[in-house]
Amino acid sequence: MARDLKYTRNIGIMAHIDAGKTTTSERILYYTGKTHKIGEVHDGAATMDWMVEEQERGITITSAATTAFWHYNSEKYQINLIDTPGHVDFTVEVERSLRVLDGTVATFCAVGRVQPQSETVWRQADKYSVPKIAYVNKMDRVGADFMGVVDDIKNKLGAHPVPICLPIGAEEKFQGIIDLIDMKAYFYDTDNKELVNYEIKDIPAELVDEAEEWRNNLLETAAEFDEALMQKYFDDPQTITKEEMIAAIRKGTISMELVPICCGSSFKNKGVQFLLDAVVRYLPSPLDKGNVKGTNPRTNEEAERKPMASEPFCGLVFKIATDPFVGRLAYMRAYSGRLDAGSYVLNTRSGKKERVTRLYQMHSNKQNPIDFVEAGDICGVVGFKDLHTGDTVCEEKHPIVLESMVFPDPVIGLAVEPKTQGDLDKLGIALGKLAEEDPTFTVKSDQETGQTIISGMGELHLEILVDRLKREFGVEINQGAPQVNYKEAVTQTVQHREVFKKQTGGRGKFADIIVELGPADEGVTGLQFVDEVKGGNIPREFIPAVEKGFKAAMQNGPLAGYEVTSMKVVLKDGSFHPVDSDQLSFEICARQAFRKAARKAAPVLMEPIMALEVVTPEEYMGDVIGDLNKRRGQITNMDSRGGARIIKAKVPLSEQFGYVTVLRTLSSGRATSTMEFSHYAELPSNLAKEIIDKAGTRFLDDED
Repeated sequence: MARDLKYTRNIGIMAHIDAGKTTTSERILYYTGKTHKIGEVHDGAATMDWMVEEQERGITITSAATTAFWHYNSEKYQINLIDTPGHVDFTVEVERSLRVLDGTVATFCAVGRVQPQSETVWRQADKYSVPKIAYVNKMDRVGADFMGVVDDIKNKLGAHPVPICLPIGAEEKFQGIIDLIDMKAYFYDTDNKELVNYEIKDIPAELVDEAEEWRNNLLETAAEFDEALMQKYFDDPQTITKEEMIAAIRKGTISMELVPICCGSSFKNKGVQFLLDAVVRYLPSPLDKGNVKGTNPRTNEEAERKPMASEPFCGLVFKIATDPFVGRLAYMRAYSGRLDAGSYVLNTRSGKKERVTRLYQMHSNKQNPIDFVEAGDICGVVGFKDLHTGDTVCEEKHPIVLESMVFPDPVIGLAVEPKTQGDLDKLGIALGKLAEEDPTFTVKSDQETGQTIISGMGELHLEILVDRLKREFGVEINQGAPQVNYKEAVTQTVQHREVFKKQTGGRGKFADIIVELGPADEGVTGLQFVDEVKGGNIPREFIPAVEKGFKAAMQNGPLAGYEVTSMKVVLKDGSFHPVDSDQLSFEICARQAFRKAARKAAPVLMEPIMALEVVTPEEYMGDVIGDLNKRRGQITNMDSRGGARIIKAKVPLSEQFGYVTVLRTLSSGRATSTMEFSHYAELPSNLAKEIIDKAGTRFLDDED
């Protein structure tokens, strides 16, 4: 019998670095009985941080999935939990996890409040319409401010935060929480590691008025989501039951119109059970999220599947991992139907049938074999030969393509080479596996130098990948200095005619095209190709070859060989030879047309600009700003928080290598910074000239 999906929660824990996501995950595993010992991040013993690099550095690098069970109101709930990284370099892990989750716990540090990466992950959750509850962690830390976080969520994130509990004390006096629905106080025993480590008592007299005020605020907000409740609220608020309040708050949470907020100190084992109750009370089940929509690849019409085991099977692969024991492991969310181990599914991207040899329920880096999965499950799958992140797998008779994921382009590169010739093949295989796992990691060969260039989202990202090459794959490498991934763009529209003729005895080559080449329309990335050929001057079968030629040529821009990210090409006219013309002739002709036309279209170099946030004590502010000005930084905002100054700036990535060390020196180790990719902007001409000169002339002059 299929289980009732209303008792399933697919949730993630997301936050800025060091807000306590993994510590909270460890407590959830402990209090749900999944583990019998609490693993601490600072001891390198966290269950969810299983990679050696994670344990050494005390950070999460890869998202880890597990399944736990929580008893609430005498009912057993299944919680499929994904712990995600906080560091901006691993933002892809958050992105792909949110794509398949139904709800998320946004964790905030009570001292740091809403930090840059908190904003990023919040926007990612909004993008995929993932409802949120907020958890204010580290209430025991000096400077903890619960209401400060509530205000920040409202002002910085534009959300509607509603406290469902209040802290009793703060900093070293943080004792517990007041439940605003039951109007009871939970006092926690820090030394007690039992599963119930709290006592429920009456609210302390000095906090009763404040609790009444916030309960009234909660009632008023909940009433907005239920007309019957609104009537009761105006007639007699005392008649509103606990169940009615919970149902109304749940409705507002699922519609993403409000965010329930609770608090605690995960490290001190305070508030985690209340958080688990909030997860099952307010976050949606797969049934609440409703039908999943996609496209039928055979008819291109919209298709949808209900979250039921009786429906045809469909699932989305959101992550590929290389496991030393089971090999290539795909993480999949099942949206509908049932999939048995040993059965066949259709991969709608490749159009091929593949056999699912084994299915696993995941617990961090361990796998428990299972016989089948049903709608609403998150599982590990082994057996696929050709599978990418974002692929839809489904029943062959009922094909559907679910919306895939779009990942940001890498902004920083590194040249690598094996230390010994014997490692050459091993390096190629290892890089292939790492690129398959991580869509923001790319590998390419530089045609000029023959070097292998690996690219990623930041210095830490590449550092971890190089570390994994040595540890997991046993490949020793030499590496160059990090390089910025510049892009090229054309800024003017030009018309160009290109004739390609080659006679080598026998059948020759001939193609003739007239094109208009210029910037793409706003919001368009890649090649925007428009065919305006009339009267059959170029046969229809040659038109795709022209598009293919331009698309391939964009990989090497006219200035320094960097990729041209967007461009519009209008094919106006041309001619062909009945014998000598073929698809290859038109493709080569298009490549040559790009080389010459792009150089006339006022090409420019584009550089990645990073959004930087520096938190510094007041006395170092002048030095920090002076240093940012030297780095071509533009200050966008300055703010104060708890005695520290917050500087926000936009700074070119090329000026930011080694910045953390410089900042430590400037501030005697007291300032911290976070940085994430913002956008590409035109590089000043004097700096562009240096890069172009260094690259050398990639293409021959038109006359040659």
